Amino acid sequence: MQQLLTGLFRVMPLLFGLGFLAPLLAQIIERFGWTLPNGFSPLVLGLLVGGLWGGFATVKGRWI
Repeated sequence: MQQLLTGLFRVMPLLFGLGFLAPLLAQIIERFGWTLPNGFSPLVLGLLVGGLWGGFATVKGRWI
């Protein structure tokens, strides 16, 4: 159980980026009515940004 929780907490920034930041960014884009190039969905952009930022935080150990 301890190993499972340790592994989960190790990837928590990535999960936060994909599970919280991505939908939040997609909602912000939709709320302001911004159009994305090449017909990208706001959720696709949110997942890309949230995944990259969360992955960076997972590897580096910090968000900035």
